[in-house]
Amino acid sequence: MALEHALLVALSERPASGLELTRRFERSLGFFWQATHQQIYRVLARMEADGWVEVEVVEQDGRPDKRVHTPSPLGRSVLAEWLDTPMSLEPFRSEVAVKLRGAAYGDRARLLANVEDARRDHATRLAHYEQLERTQFPDPAALTDAERDRWLVLRGGIRMEQFWTDWLGEYLEAHGFEARSARTSTDD
Repeated sequence: MALEHALLVALSERPASGLELTRRFERSLGFFWQATHQQIYRVLARMEADGWVEVEVVEQDGRPDKRVHTPSPLGRSVLAEWLDTPMSLEPFRSEVAVKLRGAAYGDRARLLANVEDARRDHATRLAHYEQLERTQFPDPAALTDAERDRWLVLRGGIRMEQFWTDWLGEYLEAHGFEARSARTSTDD
């Protein structure tokens, strides 16, 4: 997948300026596809030059004009073609997994503290995703097809964060991290 495809999906959901797309990436799409502000603008310009998006210039009072992007017929065709192609199995590549496997060859206590930090970060993201689900999708049975797609992607994010939280917690528990932390704090 290229950034172009993620942008075509986002613009199909709702036309947007580059700034609006950047904000949407920070709030939702960015949880599973990373792109900087500069990358988004650079790719939007290329998509416009290739005829994948149409641009409407919207005048604004006291601010520069806003360029609102919408998928063109060619862009919709490119997106539909990409959606039709088979998906390859995404390889699991994880620095965390390699570090956990190599823990015996370094400072385990420091690694365990880093693992706990990572587990807390995943737990925070999990809580955020669950809050989004409660507020944005209170009645999944009443969703339109497009809303159901977004809800199911969010559900995938929830399950992924549950996996990370559980797995890292299991690793910490297997090494007695919590018990060791409690003992050292009472020994001081």
